[in-house]
Amino acid sequence: MDRTKQFTPEGVRDIRGRECRRKLALEHELMETMYSFGFSPVETPTFEYFDVFAKETGSVRVQDLYKFFDHEGNTLVLRPDVTPQIARSAAGSGPEGTKPMRLCYKGNTFINYSSYLGRAREFTQVGAEEIGGKGIHADAEMIALSIECLLHIGLSRFQISVGHALFLQALAKAAGMDEETEENLHLLLSNKNFFGVTELTDSLPMEGALKELFSKLGSFYANAGEMEELLAPAEGYPEIKKALSELLELDRILKLYGVNEYVTYEPGLHSSYRYYSGVLFAGYTYDVGEPVVKGGRYDRLLAHFGKEDGAVGFALTVDTLLNALVRQNRVWEPEEECEIITCTKENLPEAIKRAKRLRRAGKRAELVEVEE
Repeated sequence: MDRTKQFTPEGVRDIRGRECRRKLALEHELMETMYSFGFSPVETPTFEYFDVFAKETGSVRVQDLYKFFDHEGNTLVLRPDVTPQIARSAAGSGPEGTKPMRLCYKGNTFINYSSYLGRAREFTQVGAEEIGGKGIHADAEMIALSIECLLHIGLSRFQISVGHALFLQALAKAAGMDEETEENLHLLLSNKNFFGVTELTDSLPMEGALKELFSKLGSFYANAGEMEELLAPAEGYPEIKKALSELLELDRILKLYGVNEYVTYEPGLHSSYRYYSGVLFAGYTYDVGEPVVKGGRYDRLLAHFGKEDGAVGFALTVDTLLNALVRQNRVWEPEEECEIITCTKENLPEAIKRAKRLRRAGKRAELVEVEE
């Protein structure tokens, strides 16, 4: 038999039985937490026009998209990321209301990674987006909500790393980096190669204060007090100072939410998604190599779809979360109890009545026909 009839394509798989029930229950609990913060559900299409995820959007690399054509010859893609879809939808939603749009979603995303990487190519995400949310309080609330989601499902050993997109952008601009050098800097930071970052900055002419700020890209700070050491060398660079001031204000608000113990600050934090324009964050836990949550502010993205407005959001990767919960022995089992009702042809009417009574009472019942 043709193997394509027996196996799934590389990077995707079937999910059945207990694992599937766990996953569905996990999605439900995450969505319920978002509802409790006043977010409303939204569904977006599984595929979109190519332009929604073109290079200008700043989402996934074009070569990593699943592309195909419709009957009219339009290029379509399977969504690799829900955030641009939310931005597109919000941009066409008409006049702004009196308060921000608070939207939450769940759905699968698809990234066509190289087969050499051995990574999954289909992911389930649960996320929240606030369109029209401006100011640091909106950023802080999103980080607090992401932490509340992780705590609600039983995860306790995790850390949210927070940075600012403007910090790195302004550093590269002040250093006079061209596009190629800036890309190299991002690659070094992605690989946590801070020795390479030092070599790169040593090769560029720059003053001591700027070089000192570059040397802090590999640092971690537990609170705002520790970050204040960056203010002095940033004194001649307004954009860098603005990014630091926003992080200091963010730390103050997160203390009011009582979640600052789960937060550290990382000046060198950056994202492969280039639409982020302000505070950005990523959540990590033990026993899994990928972030369980990623998010940040993306004010420029809405302008790509014709609407000038602020926006901030995050997405939780359900598959990675479930792996973390299982490996840390934190996973809860969904309701498994099911009454098996055996019946013959003669007592089938009574068996059906009994099964109906149990189901109406909210219980599970399975009919099994036997010979005797």
